[in-house]
Amino acid sequence: MPLYALDSRLWFPPADQALEDGLLAIGGNLSTERLLLAYRNGIFPWYDGIMPLWWCPDPRFVLFPNELKVSKSMQQLLKKNAFTFTVNKAFSQVIHHCKNTKRKGQQGTWITNEVEDAYTILHKKGYAHSAEVWLNNKLAGGLYGIRLEKIFFGESMFSLTPNASKFAFISYIRQMQQEDLQLIDCQVYTEHLESLGARMIQRSAFIDILKSNDL
Repeated sequence: MPLYALDSRLWFPPADQALEDGLLAIGGNLSTERLLLAYRNGIFPWYDGIMPLWWCPDPRFVLFPNELKVSKSMQQLLKKNAFTFTVNKAFSQVIHHCKNTKRKGQQGTWITNEVEDAYTILHKKGYAHSAEVWLNNKLAGGLYGIRLEKIFFGESMFSLTPNASKFAFISYIRQMQQEDLQLIDCQVYTEHLESLGARMIQRSAFIDILKSNDL
């Protein structure tokens, strides 16, 4: 398969043209229009600090809301309202914390200043959403992603306190279930999200779900 180089034109190659590791294209920019086109076609950016890298792996790691797994310990925390949960109250703080959170096995973060700026614009336009949890009126954890119709494309999460990101994730999914959310795109495998019920599906099935929602 060829690796496509994007230019100023607003387009993406078909998702099934991605390389074995999921890399589909390089280049282009992080304009609102290009980012939304990417998500609508099952493509997401991982940025290397030099140019955008666009991915669509097969299989795809997703979570269906009705398959959400909540451990007994998390059920207790939720029942006790261990954290205060909010939505879209601190997007800039959430993405900034995600940007600066160090993770095992990663030397750095893909969230550059350009990425932070691009998703902040998406938030102001109503596409990027954040979920936050607070402890003693201080931000303890959260997540952000893109919401298009009944699909949520998760991007990143962070915790400053144990279980804070899980609390935010579970609370957000439960709230979105009331809005008939169909799917959470988790992009690539993590043990953390697998413990919450995420699983692999074929890329073709994932793309079919996107098409059926007329994004």
